[in-house]
Amino acid sequence: MNTSPSSQHASTAVLIDNGRGEYLLHLRGAHKPICDPGTWSLVGGGPEPGETLDEAIAREILEETGLVLRGITPYTTAKADGPNVTEGNIQVYKARWDGVAHDLPVTEGIMFAWFDVATMEQLSMCPWAHEVIKTHHAEHPAPPRSGPRDDAGQDGAGAVKNVIGAHLFLERDGRTLLGLRHPGVKFAGGEWHALAGHVERESVRACLVREAYEEAGIVIKPADLTLAHTVHLLDDHENAEPRIQLFFRASRWSGEPEVREPDKCTAWQWWPLDGLPDPMVRYARAAIDGIRTGTAYTELGWAPAVPATGGR
Repeated sequence: MNTSPSSQHASTAVLIDNGRGEYLLHLRGAHKPICDPGTWSLVGGGPEPGETLDEAIAREILEETGLVLRGITPYTTAKADGPNVTEGNIQVYKARWDGVAHDLPVTEGIMFAWFDVATMEQLSMCPWAHEVIKTHHAEHPAPPRSGPRDDAGQDGAGAVKNVIGAHLFLERDGRTLLGLRHPGVKFAGGEWHALAGHVERESVRACLVREAYEEAGIVIKPADLTLAHTVHLLDDHENAEPRIQLFFRASRWSGEPEVREPDKCTAWQWWPLDGLPDPMVRYARAAIDGIRTGTAYTELGWAPAVPATGGR
């Protein structure tokens, strides 16, 4: 490895793969005076004064991703050109990591994500990074899979974090409360949906108590919330990110629903349980149907389970 500064290399980068034919890409800011703005590229950067290339890439990985990776080795040299590019070559390293890209802290740029080579053809890629990845993929094709692969792009035995959503089921005189999503929101714009929110560093009940008051001015005590239905969801609306949607029934509450976040919800309305509106978020409809029929659990968007064969 390089143990001293090199005048032949102006910068460093690291090619991180997960062993499944996917590479970790970093979306660069589009409105900054940097190399290849607005493109997907590799983690990396230039060495500081007196810093070796090895030290530079380890520091850049830590600063940009929060990761301390073992087994970082030199791979190849790339040549970048274009505006805002410092003259010189880029020392490209390689490393292995198999984690959740969306969980990485974003200290620079926009986001991290895993992509396979085929998908990269549809991205705005940094040209030199794209060429380096294609070369590496040709030299190290992904091994055949020994187990099933689910729709989230992870091996069946892989550890995939599921986002938890908390939902409020209010029933009054055979009707349930739904909100009309603002047409400009990212998820389910213009559709009816249950009062809901993403669970942060809090309990699900605490999340619902907070969301009910923030969104609709409804006051609920945690002790009055009971789990009524669970939906395990893999849905196109959610960019194929698995989610566990928990629906809690409130036995009592105070306050009348009012629109308190008009940029997210434009109306609250009580709908008959046997006459739910259209369009409506399909997993919320499935959950309410499940509550009505007394079932506790629904799966949506997952491939059918393969029956086991053989026996004792």
